[in-house]
Amino acid sequence: MPTELPEVPVSSEQHLRRRAVLVAPGSDERKAAKALASAADEVVLDLEDAVTAAQKDAARELVAPLVREHGAARTVSVRINGRGTPWFEDDLRTCAALGDALASIVIPKVESADDLVEADRILGDSTVPVQALIETPAGVQRIDEIVAGPRVAGVIIGYADLGASLGRARTAAPEHWLYVQDRVLHAARAAGVQAIDGPFLGIADDDAFRHSVQWVSDLGFDGKWVIHPAQITSAAAAFTPTDDQVDAARKVLDALEEAENRGAGAAQLDGQMLDEAVAVAARRTLSKIGA
Repeated sequence: MPTELPEVPVSSEQHLRRRAVLVAPGSDERKAAKALASAADEVVLDLEDAVTAAQKDAARELVAPLVREHGAARTVSVRINGRGTPWFEDDLRTCAALGDALASIVIPKVESADDLVEADRILGDSTVPVQALIETPAGVQRIDEIVAGPRVAGVIIGYADLGASLGRARTAAPEHWLYVQDRVLHAARAAGVQAIDGPFLGIADDDAFRHSVQWVSDLGFDGKWVIHPAQITSAAAAFTPTDDQVDAARKVLDALEEAENRGAGAAQLDGQMLDEAVAVAARRTLSKIGA
């Protein structure tokens, strides 16, 4: 059984912890409230795929007060409707009015930096960051320009739409997505933004789900979207370092600091030479626990 997870601090900084991100329909107040009461690091209230065209305006009116009510105590973001839809501008203007209560805006089907430039123009003086959902082959192809776009704090892989565009089976194993995952991860790391894996297309916390989470955690991703509260604990645990890993990281940094204080040109720990690459890995481990 997964171990009990530590409290997740709320922060207004770009690199919020997003180990487990729960997505909830913005048109269903009961499900949204349940998600907001969950242990997910971030809750994304969805105005796009989970909402029919007839409910778009009503969902926007429902989501705004929920963000104002809960945004000060936990990380809440909103997935809007994409550029080219009739709801794009209204969604963005509503989000801009939410101020610091809103952690980020998730923009779907981002295919180029132009999508982000247009969103930035509409948002105006608002400082809310955005996350870009990569859901098409064009988005994957232009990922380098997307991660460098205005306001980008993270990128997310959207498997359902991307798989449909590619003709890939919904049952494809995580290993079959390695090219896309590596492409997105490398671009995100080069730009200094977060790389979040999209949802597993199933709602159970089963072996297949846990394998998919561990796979992207081992690759180096920062977290994963989940579509059911039952998946939160397993997802968060996969992106949380163990006590041994945390202790080892602290020992590495302590040894490097001690060597620097002594004026030594090199540092050693347990018979191993330490260099900046080891230090970077240690700092990343500690950043995953908010240290």
